Amino acid sequence: MNVRRLLTLTASQSSAISRSTTVNVFSRKTLACLQSQAHRGICSSRVTQPLRSENKITVNFINRDGEKITVKGNPGDSLLDVVIDQDLDFDGFGACEGTLACSTCHVIFDEDVFKQLGPITDEEMDMLDLAYGLTDTSRLGCQICLTKALEGMTARVPDAVADIRQSDGSA
Repeated sequence: MNVRRLLTLTASQSSAISRSTTVNVFSRKTLACLQSQAHRGICSSRVTQPLRSENKITVNFINRDGEKITVKGNPGDSLLDVVIDQDLDFDGFGACEGTLACSTCHVIFDEDVFKQLGPITDEEMDMLDLAYGLTDTSRLGCQICLTKALEGMTARVPDAVADIRQSDGSA
């Protein structure tokens, strides 16, 4: 479960004057997603708001069987986080746990959504080259962080996944 809390810490100085400092506490995965956004230059200076049900973002996945699965995710979470948090059964999805070392979280977007996703890094492009069913609107789910602008988006999971763990070792 992803928990964010707003804490107020009071620090006393030697002169007995107190000051308050506000600190945002994020989960490890949300912080990683924000760092990824900052690396790509698309992170805003605003900090995400505390979690409330109205802050959730609706995400639609089309699985390998063509079934539409609608779930909600938290702003700042990656699509990989949503799949894990919602316990969605996409075989092999996220084998590297979001470290950008595989292409198993490959998803395909409609053109209009793809244009909203921001720039793609060279590292992500290198991993996408290994993805099964690559399209012009393909991205890795571990690199897509949810924002309000993506409300109601649809991500299609390709028919198969290129996962070296499932290889028989002969090449």
